[in-house]
Amino acid sequence: MPENSLLSVAPSPARSVEIVAVPHDDPRAAGLREVLDLDLDARYRGAEPEPPAVSAARADALRVHPDQLVATLLAVTADGEALGHVMLRRLGDEWELKRLVVAPEARGAGVGRRLVQATIDLARTGGAARVILQTGAAQPESLALYRSFGFTPIPVYEPYVATMPTSLCFTLPL
Repeated sequence: MPENSLLSVAPSPARSVEIVAVPHDDPRAAGLREVLDLDLDARYRGAEPEPPAVSAARADALRVHPDQLVATLLAVTADGEALGHVMLRRLGDEWELKRLVVAPEARGAGVGRRLVQATIDLARTGGAARVILQTGAAQPESLALYRSFGFTPIPVYEPYVATMPTSLCFTLPL
């Protein structure tokens, strides 16, 4: 078979992955959130340092308080290796998809898609009318994924209005 044929460049079959609910403080979940924080910092860091008060306000807007948390989900291999993470939280009457991250070595293998679908299914089962999310322009992979599920743009919502007014926010009616 020629080296440049479609079959020779296709990705190898993905490892078997299961979506599991874990406690928020699961070390694998915490580790993947750290990966996400580093990635977001690299994508969004400005040339000038941000005032500490602005950083603190943004961190508070992004924080998921325990009373809001519906679920923390991981995509794990048969040996327990975590390849992806997502959370679902309630913001008042809304259900919000939060902190989606796929480990760099698992990107492009459908892990993010499985996590988003599991989040949608969980919200639907829980009686949500829609799922909302907040992201940014420096995350084109995420934007493409969300749009492929049918998420459509909405105005920036609280708690992001003051601290991240250029956010891109989306909704998916259920």
